[in-house]
Amino acid sequence: MPFWQRSMITLAAMIFVSFIIGLLWQSMFNFGLPSYVSGVVGGLTAVPLWEFLKRVKPKQL
Repeated sequence: MPFWQRSMITLAAMIFVSFIIGLLWQSMFNFGLPSYVSGVVGGLTAVPLWEFLKRVKPKQL
């Protein structure tokens, strides 16, 4: 998979997961998620996803 596709998928996943975790945090604790925690969640999402996407090969037609 090309670098730019991996980058876009990883970025979208980081934003999506951080947003969902922020909503869950808000509903459970009734205050906003600190930005550094959101960054940690995004980073922990990005690393395994990036490694997985490096291994994915396009299907040959």
